[in-house]
Amino acid sequence: MTTDEHGGGAGPRAADEHGGGAGPRAADEHGRIDPPFAGDEMSTLRGFLDFHRRTLAWKLEGLTRDQLAATHPPSTMTLGGMLKHLAYVEDSWFGEVFLGREPSEPWRSTDWQADADWDWHSAVDDDPADVLTLWKESVARSDAALEAAADGLDTLGVRPWRGTGEPLSLRWIVVHMIEEYCRHNGHADLLREAIDGSTGE
Repeated sequence: MTTDEHGGGAGPRAADEHGGGAGPRAADEHGRIDPPFAGDEMSTLRGFLDFHRRTLAWKLEGLTRDQLAATHPPSTMTLGGMLKHLAYVEDSWFGEVFLGREPSEPWRSTDWQADADWDWHSAVDDDPADVLTLWKESVARSDAALEAAADGLDTLGVRPWRGTGEPLSLRWIVVHMIEEYCRHNGHADLLREAIDGSTGE
């Protein structure tokens, strides 16, 4: 598969399509575009989120089903499981928390009490192309939510933070998603190197 096939969108985008930057900026060899250097807050945060989504896509590029299911003991983490987990995280934060939607499939029918890490564990039984499609579709839904936010990053999510009941801004959710991808891209670096020796930031 090519990097574009893994990407969270229709293809490499120029930084100024998010509202910042001085003009079209070329993608690197992995389909990533640097976030705008002097953009507004929305364009900067979306630029970083897109960059790290594409970094994850690159780390999975060209792997077989067996390689996507490979672990690096003592961890049970897999790259296929990571991709499915991030599809779930996209839908959970942007769809359920921000928009107030009910969970979509396959999350709706999952018995999370039986396996709290089902998204990670179940990927080994999935066709990699299906997991990739699941992730790409979740990213597209997240991007649509960002585009439609009436008050931009100040827009409050429908569902409050569990435990305190405090509302969550779209700004908080986007920053949290960047953090989520950054953490897992670090894991992906180690897993990919253990699989075939590939390295790179």
